[in-house]
Amino acid sequence: MKSKVLASVAALMAVGATCAFAANPFVDVPTDSWAYKSVVELADAGIIQGVDGQYFQGERNITRYEAAEMVAKAMAHMDRATVEQRALINKLADEYADELNNLGVRVSNLENKVGNIKFTGDARLRYRYQDGNKDNDSSWDYRIRLRGKAQINDRMTATLGISTDNQSFADNGKASEESDIFADDIKVDYNTKSFGLSLGRTDKYKIGGPRGYGYAYGDVFDRVEAQFRGDKFAVTAGYGKFKEGNTAGKVDGGWRNGKEVDINGVKTGYAEIEGFFGNGSAAGVYYNDFNATGDGVVGDFNADDLWGAYASVNFGSKWNLLAQYENTSLETASKVTNDDSANMFIGRLMYGKTSMSTPKSWDIWVEYLDAEDGADIGGSTDSWRFGQMDNITSWGAGIDYVFAKNAKFSVMQSFASDIKDGNDSDPEEQTRAEFTFAF
Repeated sequence: MKSKVLASVAALMAVGATCAFAANPFVDVPTDSWAYKSVVELADAGIIQGVDGQYFQGERNITRYEAAEMVAKAMAHMDRATVEQRALINKLADEYADELNNLGVRVSNLENKVGNIKFTGDARLRYRYQDGNKDNDSSWDYRIRLRGKAQINDRMTATLGISTDNQSFADNGKASEESDIFADDIKVDYNTKSFGLSLGRTDKYKIGGPRGYGYAYGDVFDRVEAQFRGDKFAVTAGYGKFKEGNTAGKVDGGWRNGKEVDINGVKTGYAEIEGFFGNGSAAGVYYNDFNATGDGVVGDFNADDLWGAYASVNFGSKWNLLAQYENTSLETASKVTNDDSANMFIGRLMYGKTSMSTPKSWDIWVEYLDAEDGADIGGSTDSWRFGQMDNITSWGAGIDYVFAKNAKFSVMQSFASDIKDGNDSDPEEQTRAEFTFAF
């Protein structure tokens, strides 16, 4: 995209920023240029900085990342934009959604709307297989989720989401008889440029940052969460409770030492500090303090607290390297290692990048997992893996392909999986494939 073309469009976004006496910051933009007024306004608004602070280089092609930076800065002026300008910002925010997410910019209140409400959803058809797994009779399952988001005002949104949960085709219609549809997302969000507050239920609680692996992960979660953010950092803190039963979604439960473990009813306070870098890379540290007392807790949940760190580094435009470490303090010693703590490390190398809005986009990746006994806190994970998630070392590989707009196919496979400690036999390898559709 030519920068002079983007300048003409972005001039509409420099709302309220015009300064009649602003000086020309660029030596290569003469006062008689057709773009002079727009360039000065954009520079005065802080939307563009030029090259080396003194050259505009109007004939130079800019990258999508540079365009996304301009859109992000224009988003800061949304409260002063007209209806037409908001529509233009919304359109650009949708176009550069992936780059804006890599910059740590939230675009939830900039999406196209029907009136002041937007309806979205997704459907997933999934196959999972592991030799000897007790759930192989239910290898095929599906899930459908619907979301409605209302724009209350410029800074506040309300979201209501419903889900079928994971329904097995082996149930022969039993799911509809049990009315498994439930509200998994009920929240109000308040956001300014530097502060965000979210109150209510979320369908996805993930520790380890939005770019982390999500190894220790919970399902439906009632919480209050606050975030302070700048251009290069974000600080998040919150407190909440993992829910139980069909009224809030059923957590599948993990397995540890042959016994099912569930995180229903567990409470946690958490905090995270993240830093964002110019090429979309990020790094962060996080901490959780679990409280597993109460009648709602099922199984032998054993985690006391947890801390971790991650780094997600982009190389060029297509390579990403993720490394993540977690340490879980256990209330009682591990049954296998007689240790009161458990460590987990995972590394993943990915090439390519998928976007549901970009047909024929794809990625391929390989990962390595090393998890001590007790490292999996139970419940579901944000990983593609299922079944045993601790006391193992394992490799994995996969590919994602967007074969049509809003339609993706993914396949994953583990290999070289071994038990770390004890006399148990090595776990069988896991296979997973799925179709995902967004609407």
